[in-house]
Parts: sequence; C-alpha cells; structure tokens
Amino acid sequence: MNKEKRQQIFARLRAENPNPTTELEYTTPFELLIAVILSAQATDVGVNKATRKLYPVANTPEAIYQLGVEGLKDYIKTIGLFNSKATNVIKTCKILIDRHNSQVPETREALEALPGVGRKTANVVLNTAFGQPTMAVDTHIFRVSNRTAIAKGKDVVEVEKRLLRLVPKEYLMDAHHWLILHGRYTCVARKPRCGSCIIEDLCEFKQKTEV
Repeated sequence: MNKEKRQQIFARLRAENPNPTTELEYTTPFELLIAVILSAQATDVGVNKATRKLYPVANTPEAIYQLGVEGLKDYIKTIGLFNSKATNVIKTCKILIDRHNSQVPETREALEALPGVGRKTANVVLNTAFGQPTMAVDTHIFRVSNRTAIAKGKDVVEVEKRLLRLVPKEYLMDAHHWLILHGRYTCVARKPRCGSCIIEDLCEFKQKTEV
C-alpha cells in the first residue's frame, strides 16, 4: 500500500469519527488501567458492567487493595479469567501504593512491570490516559492492518512497529482507536462488511464482500 492511500484512509476515518476513544468507561488513569487489565479476553461491555458496580465502591489503589482478592472477585466474577485477574489487580494496587505513590506510571517499563499488564495494556494506558502516540495492537488491529494492507506483519509487535512507522504523523495519536473500532464493527473477523465500509475502494483485500 502506498503513502497516499494510507493518508486517504485515515483522513476518512477521522472525518467519520473526529474524537475517537476507548469504549471502556473510566474517569482517571487508574480506573482505565484496571479496566484494561480486566478486558483481556473479555468484552468492553462486560468490563463496563463490572466496573460500574466496583468503581463507586472502590476506585483507588488503596480502596481496591482493601477489598482483597476475594472481595474484588465479587465485583468481577462475571468477567472471564476473574480469578487470576483479581490476584493481578490486587498485586498491582500494592505496587502502585508502595513504589509509585499510588499513581499510574507514565512509562512503558514501569507499566509492564505491573502484574497483568503486557505490552498492549501499557500502550492503551500510555495513549488514552497520557496522550502518547502508541499503538496497542489487539486482534482487531492485527486483522485490519493485514487485511487492508495498511501495515502487514506476522505478529503483533511487527504490526505495531510498522504502523508507528507508516501511519501519517497527524493521525498517529488516534489511529489505534480508529482501527479497533473499524475491526470491531466493520472489518469483522468472519465476514467483513465491505459493502458498508468507508475505505472499501482504498483497501487492498482481495475477497471483498457485498454486504
């Protein structure tokens, strides 16, 4: 895919959705961090249902830590892998209290040192909470990047690095939100909705659908 096509793709995505953001509900960097940890192999809708009950009761490292693993499980038991996630969240809260003055760190290294936080989670927090131009490559972005040929790669890290290099700078801050939403609602896994896609004519996917 050439530079001009990428420019047009992101121009259209921005025109359709000028201020994209995560569908996870949060009001502070800490709430976002916990929501993203909980969202692994779970839906944003499911996480939001749980945090709507949790955050009015406990939305700081101290308050969630006070709940303990068993107490936290009561709020998140509807989410997949809730046992291990509860353990990771409590450990993360303890580290934030002990090492970071109860604040969410703003570096990748410090974030990835937290239990339950991998590269993708760190990138979401750095981008959405702290305005850093990172690329959190999930299954949606990986699929869209390869299928459209915006940035092909054999694994998520390769796609992330290519996107950071190839996405026009003016779109980099919001690009990962546009691509996630595009993959979630239009360029879906089993049968992409090419017929209702605003970038169909620019996309280089060969087996386009009519829908």
